[in-house]
Amino acid sequence: MQVQLTNRQQRILWATVRHYIATAEPVGSKALLEEFDLGVSSATIRNVMGVLEKAGLLYQPHTSAGRIPSDSGYRIYVDQLITPSQSLEKEVEAALQGRLKWEDWSLETLLQGATQILATLSGCVSLITIPQNNSSVLRHLQLVQIETGQIMLIVVTDGYETHSTLMDLPSASEENRPDVEVVDRELQIVSNFLNSQLRGKSLMKLALLDWSKLDREFQCYGEYLKTSLVELTRRTFSPTTTQIMVRGVSEVLRQPEFSQIQQVQTIIQLLEEEQEKLWRLIFDDTELEHIDKPQVTIRIGSENTLEPIRTCTLISSMYHRGSIPVGSVGVLGPTRLNYENAIALVGAAAEYLSEAMSS
Repeated sequence: MQVQLTNRQQRILWATVRHYIATAEPVGSKALLEEFDLGVSSATIRNVMGVLEKAGLLYQPHTSAGRIPSDSGYRIYVDQLITPSQSLEKEVEAALQGRLKWEDWSLETLLQGATQILATLSGCVSLITIPQNNSSVLRHLQLVQIETGQIMLIVVTDGYETHSTLMDLPSASEENRPDVEVVDRELQIVSNFLNSQLRGKSLMKLALLDWSKLDREFQCYGEYLKTSLVELTRRTFSPTTTQIMVRGVSEVLRQPEFSQIQQVQTIIQLLEEEQEKLWRLIFDDTELEHIDKPQVTIRIGSENTLEPIRTCTLISSMYHRGSIPVGSVGVLGPTRLNYENAIALVGAAAEYLSEAMSS
């Protein structure tokens, strides 16, 4: 549900989040009045905070306490009320370029150094995945009718590896069912079109074909082919390794949000023993749809699908070799973190590693 806030409500939500990030203490109207120049009375601030609470953006941990941001409140804060710190981006780029020597170091040493710098600057757990070497390109593609209404999509890569997936076309009535030979001819024409458009391109770009170029009479195949191509590409690009460089655990676990020993244990187990689960979250295959537009992904609290980190924020971005995503940079911390800085840090680190990997 999208919440429309007035300018005053936005300012008070922003101030509440900023105060809570800094203090880890529930926020009251008096504290906001003293700390921020909001131009309104304490009573007005209190009333607005009540409205924000009813909207699900703030809540009271105890009846007598002030209010703290909910996951939804942080989401509006991130999406509408802040911009990443450009000065910090430049600082991170300078730190990485100054301390890391891509030409002189091994890849593992470089990634370890980048992970430590990111942990130090963010105050969070930093995560960098080992690069994936899946740079296969398409050599040949063929559509084959297996039985009525079912087609096999076969892809052969430049290394002569073969990958296939089945796709079902919509069932037709008996009187309108196309002739087998007609379907075979159509599939050959579509196969020729796909080969002309995709041969020599990375498998990561299979799903980005401009289907409007497909002649109208063959458009019926387009939607099903696109779905199948995305699924085939995701299966093909299963990780060759799930190793993740991790730094900064001891520092972040000192935060008051991690006072429960059981919660700490589940997070450490995830970081040390269940990295495959975490890898699949931060090596985000939805980037198949945004290969040419690298972006920072922010998952706040309950937006995380992994139970151990559903009280945390995970900020990540892919780094690339050329136009191909090969790894991910991320930071993991409490939902009460400095989002402006963390987003800038992750974006700058991903950009640096992309440049290093592509040079």
